[in-house]
Amino acid sequence: MDLFNWDSILDRFFDDGFDGGARVPAVDVRENEKEYQMEAELPGLTEKDIEVKIENGVLTISSKKEESREENEKGYLRKERKQFSFCRSFSLPENTDADKISATFKNGLLNVTIPKAPEAKPKMIEVKVK
Repeated sequence: MDLFNWDSILDRFFDDGFDGGARVPAVDVRENEKEYQMEAELPGLTEKDIEVKIENGVLTISSKKEESREENEKGYLRKERKQFSFCRSFSLPENTDADKISATFKNGLLNVTIPKAPEAKPKMIEVKVK
């Protein structure tokens, strides 16, 4: 029996978040006639940890969270620090109404609603007789 399975130890070491917070959440995007819907699972975060911004036709979702924990038990001191951050950017289609974009966050799920701009419809002009 191998007491120290180094492959397993190293896998757990890197899987437990020692990657410097480089993990990026997946984002689902759906489209219907009126809008685009973006949905991102962000477990462990709160609405205060999340930033959603629009600049030059690009929508960016980002977060930076730092945690620290200290335990002092039976003469042993244990300190841990963890940092998590990500940034995802999406080019908005030209037919979006950027002024009406909204975002909600509940139970670790971020929903961003991106309304489509009203289409320019041809305007009929009545021809009058003089």
